[in-house]
Amino acid sequence: MQEILKYLKDRGEQLDSEIATATGISLENVRRHVSALSARGEVMMCQSIRFDNGKKSEGLLCRIAGYIPPASPGRKSKAQIAQLKAPA
Repeated sequence: MQEILKYLKDRGEQLDSEIATATGISLENVRRHVSALSARGEVMMCQSIRFDNGKKSEGLLCRIAGYIPPASPGRKSKAQIAQLKAPA
């Protein structure tokens, strides 16, 4: 389960099938572990349906609960700069 948590923290929101492929864990075990992590409140998950060239693909979309990734590098909008400068 720690491997799944680390992968989600590094990669962000992912489908269960993507997690299984990347970690080498079977899809059935990924779903079982993600369900256990969700019950403990460590992972948020929801049902996802995607269409790729008209082909339906269903899965669980997973992400770390309460985790906000760091801001991406690059230019910031004026609103973001003003928010960063405002006293807390």
